[in-house]
Amino acid sequence: MAAHSVDVATTLWGMEYSIHECPKKHAENLVTLFPGVDVSNMLVIPTCQNSDVDLVRTGEPIEQEKDRLLERFMKWAQFVCDKLNKEGHFSDYIDPCSGLPMVNKNNQCVYGEVDALSTLLGYKTTNSGCCKVILHPKWGTSVYPASMFTKAPKDVFLAAVKSAEDALA
Repeated sequence: MAAHSVDVATTLWGMEYSIHECPKKHAENLVTLFPGVDVSNMLVIPTCQNSDVDLVRTGEPIEQEKDRLLERFMKWAQFVCDKLNKEGHFSDYIDPCSGLPMVNKNNQCVYGEVDALSTLLGYKTTNSGCCKVILHPKWGTSVYPASMFTKAPKDVFLAAVKSAEDALA
């Protein structure tokens, strides 16, 4: 169970997401992640997809599953961000493989998905070798986290999510 009381929504295909006003602790990271962007009123949207396999393990089936989940997140996030950016709202999403922003590529700062889920949702973490991994309250380590950001109002973001679901269904 998450330590924080936060509404977690689910897309048509089961990806969980939650919408957070950027906490002060998080804002310092976003200033370096998005140089020149006013991060006040920034919404942070962490997402989690349930994996068919434990993603801490290694091997070809795990890599194929990561690719499947990556592709699904990237299509969704690109659609949502494109719509919001066209409407004049700053939006970006993180490539889960590199930790780098996909829209605003003018830096090499890496975003920490695991730390974000721990801070924003209170999810526990564990170590796997030299990596810290998230423990989803229902899925354990069978989870694929990824994040996006926007300065759009919450209702405008939710409308973009609905459009993405309709278009990608």
